[in-house]
Amino acid sequence: MRRRLLLALLAFVLVAPAAWYLIKNPERATLDDDARRAAPGRFVQTSVGLTHYELAGPDSGRTVVLVHGFSVPSYIWDSTFIALRARGLRVLRYDLIGRGWSERADIAYDPPAHDRQLVELLDSLRITDPVDVVGLSFGGLVAAWFTAEHPARTRSLVLVDPLSRPREFPSVLSRPIIGDFVWQTSAVPSMPAGQPTDFLHPERFPDWESRYRPQMRYRGFGRALRRAGLASGKVDFAALFNRVAATGKPVLLVWGRQDPTTPFEHHTDVTSRIAAAEFFPVDSSGHLPHMEQTAAFNARLFDFLGRH
Repeated sequence: MRRRLLLALLAFVLVAPAAWYLIKNPERATLDDDARRAAPGRFVQTSVGLTHYELAGPDSGRTVVLVHGFSVPSYIWDSTFIALRARGLRVLRYDLIGRGWSERADIAYDPPAHDRQLVELLDSLRITDPVDVVGLSFGGLVAAWFTAEHPARTRSLVLVDPLSRPREFPSVLSRPIIGDFVWQTSAVPSMPAGQPTDFLHPERFPDWESRYRPQMRYRGFGRALRRAGLASGKVDFAALFNRVAATGKPVLLVWGRQDPTTPFEHHTDVTSRIAAAEFFPVDSSGHLPHMEQTAAFNARLFDFLGRH
């Protein structure tokens, strides 16, 4: 009798976590060619995975590259993409590897990997002239890294509520098996509900949570975010911003005063290192000032681009 109880207990210990993982993990499908037919834009192969992008505007126009944040893919730039195109600029937006319609490759998801993706995307599109690169939140890290690594390919840098210091992740998340289990069963399932908190007035964006969910169904999404988050925790941001300053490239720093995600007071992380940066604080805005205060954001962006 005791042996049966022990076997039953052992079976429960082995099966219950697996069952819980299957129940909570939203990833049920593979992002393949059939799935990608629903995507707008186009795809190009890079060394870190197939990359989804949209390119609009005249071929002869000055190119502005929009880099989205940690987990919301390139649709987060809808209003900016449309506005830049209407101004006659050539505008490029793309999904970072592991997000949106881009491939969920089994790679490190560290800054060098994100940098290779952008460089190879530009190369594939034969964009060789210097670009204006605009990075939002985590995309600010990608954009700043690109600027520091490739100053000859950068015309100007715009940072919008950027990640400016390492985020603390529980140490358990860095462990190979248990880290994945905890992340996929607790953090990932709660992500859609957390997206509206980026806004000061989420009621103005009622579809924000539902737009986020489709990318979560494809395997590898959570792995990409976990690895990207852990890798960003190892970045020396002070040194990175010092390197950006050393390039002498024009920098515009935009920050929502009511940002709950990357707090407004973090702006000194950037301004203390890039003394020449233009600073534009945006009133009545959370983490996404380009969406909550679109007119003010676009006016300052166009002014900045026009002067450089």
